[in-house]
Amino acid sequence: MAPPDTAAHLLKTGVAALKQGGQFDDVEIDARTLLAIALGKTPNALLLDLETTVSPTVVAGFLTMIEKRVAGMPVSRIIGRRAFWDHEFTIDTATLDPRADTETLVAHALAILTQPSAPPTPRILDLGTGTGCILISLLAELPGATGTGTDISPKALAVARTNAAAAGVASQAAFHQSDWFTNVTGSFDMIVSNPPYIPHDDIATLMPEVRLHDPRVALDGGADGLDAYRSIIAGAPSHLERGWLICEAGIDQAADIGDLMQQAGLRKPDGVAAIFEDLAGIPRSVAGFISAWQSVSAI
Repeated sequence: MAPPDTAAHLLKTGVAALKQGGQFDDVEIDARTLLAIALGKTPNALLLDLETTVSPTVVAGFLTMIEKRVAGMPVSRIIGRRAFWDHEFTIDTATLDPRADTETLVAHALAILTQPSAPPTPRILDLGTGTGCILISLLAELPGATGTGTDISPKALAVARTNAAAAGVASQAAFHQSDWFTNVTGSFDMIVSNPPYIPHDDIATLMPEVRLHDPRVALDGGADGLDAYRSIIAGAPSHLERGWLICEAGIDQAADIGDLMQQAGLRKPDGVAAIFEDLAGIPRSVAGFISAWQSVSAI
């Protein structure tokens, strides 16, 4: 068969290959996204120019991406970026692929940091920053804030620095290599973290898009999924002057994380919700505080 000579023909070819090759929910969106990348256009611009002629180079590049998608690679991994909150974030093999669930943590943190009693120039620590998506999203919303992102992976930190520069918050952010609090000094007004929380034996049951493409170190939370929380919660009080710890939680973990916080002296807030739910109604972020700011009003 002769190669498709228009974008419309090539798009149909990609959609057909995805339908035949796997169980994907949004084959049209996936194919359109990949073809737009191959053509150097936005997906919307592509729809306005479907009769454009495509070169052999574009055909080859698009079909290679389709083959990767059929093999189970997420579109975000193929194109090397993921939309999160108000920005697009570069991702690579050293970073977790940001997902919408984690936006719940950002919303929870902002609900606290925008209270009238909150510090006008909050200091934020993001443990296990990965792409930097949590810290960078917060700093972009809070121009007076400064933040530190830590990660055990130097490659992840390089990605986070790139993302901070792209989002225009590089002057507000610093990134350092650290295994949780090992290389952290000073006090902060808020500590945030999306740590690895999948129980070790459950990793084999994860969807291939996660199991085969997210770094295992960002997934494996130990036997019960709570190993990282124990380390973070134990170290947080000595780095919170008057502040908050907020952690993302896995399914059915929020209550256990709240108990760990309380045992470490991190109290459940009175006026501010201790637990935020994601859009599916799953408890997704958990907060505790030490000597919180006065007159914290209800959210």
